[in-house]
Amino acid sequence: MTDPAEIDVTIVDGYVDEPAHFGVPPYISTYPRYTAGALVDAGVPEERITYHTIDALRDDGSRWRDVEDADLLIYVGGMTVPGNYVGGTPAEPDEVRRIAWTAEGVSMIGGPVRFGVGEANEGASETARDDLDFDFMAMADVEAAAYDLVHNGLEGFEDRYRGVPEETRWAKQGAFVVEQHPNHPEYILAELETSRGCPYRCSFCTEPMYGDPDFRPPESVVDEVAALADHGVSDFRLGRQADILAYGGDGEAPNPDALRELYSGIREVAPDLDTFHLDNMNPITVVKWPELAREGIRIIAEHNTPGDTAAFGLESADPLVQDENNLNVSAEECFQAVKIVNEEAGFRPGGDPDSAPNFGDDAAPQLPKLLPGINLVHGLKGERSETFEHNKQFLQRVYDEGLMLRRVNIRQVMAFEGTDMADTGAEIANDHKQQFKQYKREVRETIDNPMLQRVAPPGTVLPDVHLEYHEDGYTFGRQLGTYPLLVGIPGERDLGRIIDVAVTGHGYRSVSGVPYPLDLNAASMDELTEIPGIGDQTAGNIVVDRPHESVGEIAPDAALERFVAETSEKSAD
Repeated sequence: MTDPAEIDVTIVDGYVDEPAHFGVPPYISTYPRYTAGALVDAGVPEERITYHTIDALRDDGSRWRDVEDADLLIYVGGMTVPGNYVGGTPAEPDEVRRIAWTAEGVSMIGGPVRFGVGEANEGASETARDDLDFDFMAMADVEAAAYDLVHNGLEGFEDRYRGVPEETRWAKQGAFVVEQHPNHPEYILAELETSRGCPYRCSFCTEPMYGDPDFRPPESVVDEVAALADHGVSDFRLGRQADILAYGGDGEAPNPDALRELYSGIREVAPDLDTFHLDNMNPITVVKWPELAREGIRIIAEHNTPGDTAAFGLESADPLVQDENNLNVSAEECFQAVKIVNEEAGFRPGGDPDSAPNFGDDAAPQLPKLLPGINLVHGLKGERSETFEHNKQFLQRVYDEGLMLRRVNIRQVMAFEGTDMADTGAEIANDHKQQFKQYKREVRETIDNPMLQRVAPPGTVLPDVHLEYHEDGYTFGRQLGTYPLLVGIPGERDLGRIIDVAVTGHGYRSVSGVPYPLDLNAASMDELTEIPGIGDQTAGNIVVDRPHESVGEIAPDAALERFVAETSEKSAD
């Protein structure tokens, strides 16, 4: 019998992206944390547990020795929605196979990869179940499998789901593993689970495979946050649930009291947190129980940090597609939900909540507290040419009615075994690919760009932007949070720095900006000409006439005061 105290374990994180769970850096999902906690609970000492991300293995070949030498190698990963990623690159099937082939000890694979594996993480694709050459594949909870495998002397386990008591223990006991993440401590955001499962059965979604919602009590989540905070985490997202408004209730109706206990409890144990966001909110919950939903949304906006996004799964505004795919919300219902979130949480810090949604020249220079985002999926059963028009008309109506969306996600379906889309597969998506590309471009031009100007007008301040990469003479970075804006800043700056940025211009899904507050006596020409109203001549005059004692003496009509320090003569030399 293998003694757990003598086992060396390596956990490799290939990243996850599910309908209600995200774990691509700077996010860290629950899977590696809970798996580490389960191992500790089973008797494996913390010091014998090593954690690597797939990117860390790519960057440092010596880390593969930990894969090779481990008595137990556990791979967690799996992408069940398509996406494009900046902070990390999810593992490809060949890389996962290499992990299995390299491991000389017992190897196990788990996470959403159990639903299927595609050749690439992209829409309009089909998947197949594949063990990728591991000794064991966890077809239920990988953390429960890890616990049982260790208890059984590494000889096997029965697939099962863990219960809330186990989850509560493992979430706390596994918090230590965040310290081994390459982004720790400053650029890591912990995904938090409040529930799994969904009462609805949309044709393409893997979340119903977890069953009906099963909620963690507030104290379980709060204790996890406290443990993560003790290990240096200050950024959190309640992202692991199908519907945050349904938390603590019957699975469908809102429970404001449970939300209040959850949100206030997190704030109490992590008073110095930097980010507190959420992800999924079901629009049908908002329109079926509007007053309870409004109260819940107000509670969220009271405790969260600005720039938060409630992802709405409209999926399609076409009634035919809605019917054939068992989608639970109509375009009209989704519109009403968008309106309610705007009214209750579309205000900006320093702005008037009673006049929400706040935007325009008089709006406070921060992102709104909470806005809806719209998810649209293409390639579903019943899709036709008119489907694309229905979706565009819905989005245009939201804009024309003076409301705000934080972002619009447009994807093509990934078909997984066990969902109703398995028989249809990617056939419809592939047939409509050309129309899909044209439609997506139109939405980016006619909706995304003007909407982004409404959400983050010039002068909007984005605190704590983490600088990530260089491209075409710009440095790009993001804040931590749900769907953070990609920000391009002129010049090549030291990566890894954290700076505040004021927005100067807009793309389709990104913005340009300058460091805030900008020092006129030190700013470059490129920085100065990024500011709206400042051309080459004015920028040249600013540089030639340095030092300056005040903003007003330079270009009083250019609204410079939104971007620069009021006085900056101390930096003249």
